[in-house]
Amino acid sequence: MRRYHPGPDFRHAHSIAELAAMAQRRLPNFAWEYLAGGAEEEITLTRNRQAFANIRLLPRTLVPCTGVDTRRTLLNQDLPLPMAIGPTGYNAMLHRDADIHLARAATARGLPFTLSTVSTSSLEQVVAAVPEVNLWFQLYCLRDPKVQEDLLQRASAVGCTTLLLTSDAVLLGNREWDRRNFVRPRQLSLRNKFDVLCHPRWLRQALWPQGMPGVANVERYLPKNQRTAAGAAHFIGAQMDTALDWDALARLRERWPHKLLLKGVLHPADAEKAVNLGLDGIVISNHGGRQLDGVPATVDCLPAIAAVAKGKLSLLLDGGIRRGTDILKACALGADGVLLGRATLYGVTVGGEAGAGHALDLLANELRLALSLLGQPQLDALRADFSTSLTVS
Repeated sequence: MRRYHPGPDFRHAHSIAELAAMAQRRLPNFAWEYLAGGAEEEITLTRNRQAFANIRLLPRTLVPCTGVDTRRTLLNQDLPLPMAIGPTGYNAMLHRDADIHLARAATARGLPFTLSTVSTSSLEQVVAAVPEVNLWFQLYCLRDPKVQEDLLQRASAVGCTTLLLTSDAVLLGNREWDRRNFVRPRQLSLRNKFDVLCHPRWLRQALWPQGMPGVANVERYLPKNQRTAAGAAHFIGAQMDTALDWDALARLRERWPHKLLLKGVLHPADAEKAVNLGLDGIVISNHGGRQLDGVPATVDCLPAIAAVAKGKLSLLLDGGIRRGTDILKACALGADGVLLGRATLYGVTVGGEAGAGHALDLLANELRLALSLLGQPQLDALRADFSTSLTVS
């Protein structure tokens, strides 16, 4: 198929893939690899997309294509679409105030926005800029209980009632692109420094005039002379609790009085444990293929997890979602909704709030059209018998 290459105007992009192509041209190499890269051979990164391609849709005919309804109740919240913007870190490297742009785009469409612990805008900054935001917060379990408790108190104070604990990144995966591009933490190689100078538009968009962004949520916990990107990266690396286990999650369940989800589930036995702990939901996630390479695609894991946990807690899925049909397939196989990562980051890279909104609108329009063409205009009535998975060796 002939690929269309849009110009610099994000409004000319007709798919998430075209937004990605625009983002790649906009960003210097190190920033693009940070956004798009995976661990080691990138087997899992590739599989996340291929698994969706392997699912075939079997439509019914002579069904009126009227009254398409994509609404979904998720965590007792009525949403117009079965999706939310998921947590991603260090977004201001792509576009200044990217977290706020993403929050505004999601809020304008009635969707939740999830802020990462390692975001470049703080909880307080996001809520001040977007007071009506449906804010979810992603938490890394940290060694210092005082720091973790303060993060929880801050999240609650700004009105956040949905917490996602990420369990699959207490150690960073083998991200070879990171070592290729940096001679030491946050110190670019000479080749990459020259490449940065070849991207003046990105320099104006992301770095001017403050320079490299920091990690706003953790800055207050750093010594004053270490409140830099490098200082924050070192702090987070040292603070990750490598002893995180189910007992720690149980204590968090007792401490957090609102909605609590576990992010990083791939095995149905872990989904059963989450049900038994009284969690409100899980996120079926392999961290975008950035952690353990060679694990299955998230959508490959979904049916077995849905078999033991569907209806007992909310099932969210991330990883590889680039089309409205991907969302449809995930919902047909048991997901209650999806979290978007790279798809909306491509948009925010090339268009700020409007670019992120364009990405959301592309996916929403594709989902509505796909439901009509499938002969099932009501999302909540979608059943797994509308899809059949083909095994590919």
